[in-house]
Amino acid sequence: MFNAEIRFLRAHEAQILTDLVTDVYGTSYDADWVYDPAEIARRIDAGSLISTIGLLPDGTVAGHIALMREEPDAPVLHAGVAVVTEAARGHHLFTALKQHAALWAKGQGVLGIFSEATAAHPYSQKANIDLGAHETGFLLGWIPGTVNNNAALAKDARRQSVALFYLTVNDGHDRPIYAPARHRNIIDDIVTTTGLRGRVVAADAFIESQVGGSTAIVITQKDDHNLSIITAQQPGRDLRHVVMNARAELVANRGRDAVYLDLPLNDPATEIILDADLAELGFAFAGVFPNQHLDGDALRLQSLHNVDIHSADISTASDHGRDLLAYIINDVDATHASRS
Repeated sequence: MFNAEIRFLRAHEAQILTDLVTDVYGTSYDADWVYDPAEIARRIDAGSLISTIGLLPDGTVAGHIALMREEPDAPVLHAGVAVVTEAARGHHLFTALKQHAALWAKGQGVLGIFSEATAAHPYSQKANIDLGAHETGFLLGWIPGTVNNNAALAKDARRQSVALFYLTVNDGHDRPIYAPARHRNIIDDIVTTTGLRGRVVAADAFIESQVGGSTAIVITQKDDHNLSIITAQQPGRDLRHVVMNARAELVANRGRDAVYLDLPLNDPATEIILDADLAELGFAFAGVFPNQHLDGDALRLQSLHNVDIHSADISTASDHGRDLLAYIINDVDATHASRS
């Protein structure tokens, strides 16, 4: 590894992050706020952004990673904005940056860190695995084709995919996880492999009779990705109708390339309703992921539209990741076939 000083970025140094992202990505990075030093400083001051940088002895900034929290008491943080200069690649700087951030998170009592790593190449995925993180899913076509990544396998403007990772830093509370039968085995494998505190169990008949009729949803728009996320905060018997109508509007009127659906894994209604309606929904498996609108982990499903997926563009860095990706691609293919 480089002889680098690893430390947190201060609010008044926000321009450092903007300059680093611009040097590595130009203006193509898929989060607009990284180009706004005032917004970066505001987030650091508010405690919602914990930025870690790597400085070389001559003062050159060689890398960065951020921990982000949606709520002040969020038990799980989101790691992102992982940027390493071309000269620093291959020197384990990313690993050192994330390890520094993870040690801080452990001291804060945080349970774990979720992150996305580009699937265009295996390097950042391997760095996560070296830290003890494991894959929990793959979001196919998540990154816009306009993002410039000179380590990518594909050199045209196709959308790129990301691998989801979870790193356990403190033990959480044991809890039931309600998974639909179609995806129960893969969710159980993810929970076991990652060390997420949970037990995959089946909802009983009494609970089934208590499921309400109305579904409450929140739609998050990611304009910089041309994506939308539908969160079913309260799954009800009308979930299929509500979600399919919302997706139709998002694809037809907003021209979304993909729509994602998040459902709470701690709610038995997720299992009960999806067991009845999953085939008709037309959403394929994506993985397990936290969602700021849900209390606990979410089952994330994906509905791809203007996305051209090529398996050769997607790299993995572990046997678990390879098997999980194969499951997801097979489910996407099967879902698209049934929807056509």
